[in-house]
Amino acid sequence: MKTFEAIFGQPPQLSAQAPGRVNLLGEHTDYQGGFVLPTAIPQTTTVQVGRNGTHTHRVYAADLDQEATFAVGENARAPFARYVAGALTLGGATGGLNVHVTSNVPMGAGLSSSAALEVAVLRALRLLGDLEADDERLALIAQRVEHDFVGVQCGIMDQMASSVADDQTLLLLDTRSLERRTLPLPGGTQVLVLDSGVPRQLAESGYNERRAQVEEAARLLGVPQLRDVSNVAALDALPSPLRERARHVVTENARVLAAVEDGVDEVRFGTLMNASHASLRDDYAVSHPRVDELVALLQAHPRVYGARMTGAGFGGAVVALVRAGHAATVAQAVLADYGPEGRQVVP
Repeated sequence: MKTFEAIFGQPPQLSAQAPGRVNLLGEHTDYQGGFVLPTAIPQTTTVQVGRNGTHTHRVYAADLDQEATFAVGENARAPFARYVAGALTLGGATGGLNVHVTSNVPMGAGLSSSAALEVAVLRALRLLGDLEADDERLALIAQRVEHDFVGVQCGIMDQMASSVADDQTLLLLDTRSLERRTLPLPGGTQVLVLDSGVPRQLAESGYNERRAQVEEAARLLGVPQLRDVSNVAALDALPSPLRERARHVVTENARVLAAVEDGVDEVRFGTLMNASHASLRDDYAVSHPRVDELVALLQAHPRVYGARMTGAGFGGAVVALVRAGHAATVAQAVLADYGPEGRQVVP
């Protein structure tokens, strides 16, 4: 892997990093003002930066062995560099920078590798003195990067999780108000993340279609967002598939709130995760047969309380709540039955 010095001929001025995330509950609700419950993962994206004295940015992605060059204030042509270009522009980079990117956040697995990259670049700009922003505003800038430079009209969950969450607690986030608090995992549990090995080839087009569907459902119901619907029976007036899409969002919000009630134990939490996967599979239709197979294997294991797909869907990773100290044993048994394309990501 080529170093910063090997690519740019000088040492970096500083480095910054940000984590990926996994979402335990609250999938596909953040762009409808809903509630989410992610946690950061140990894997991070690291950027090393240095000023180059020009009006041109140079970006090298070590894991891809690809380089991109673009003018200050402009977008990049290379798709991988657009996240960096957006963060540099919206983060107020005052001149040309050399940027070296390394990451062990799996790409295409639904673990927010893009948000980790955006947040890491913005943190670097903050350290350089080009950007003054607290962690919340930094996340909002990162979301604008997705909207304006990448072309994905995402919600705020990924960027907020990468910016403010840690890997020891859950982040309960109201994506409308951005009110948040941290919560412990249910007692005696840990998080296990497995990658199904199925690339998320339909994730972007499917995401945009689902977003349009729930926006239309909210319009037909006469509410600003589906966050404002509490009575599932009100959805009966909607045509299919808008009814099913909206039902997922409304019931998923209810599952998040139920999971953080006082006295909720690991069994109840796991049951809510299982119900979430069924809803994502059947009502929101964003799962994949192989993902369903991996989730079913996890759910059947005696040391697993609950499991579900995580991320945009159509492939990618699954998350399970397992008995503390048994993650490696569970992963080994489940992956032996699933097949060689699966792999353990967390812990």
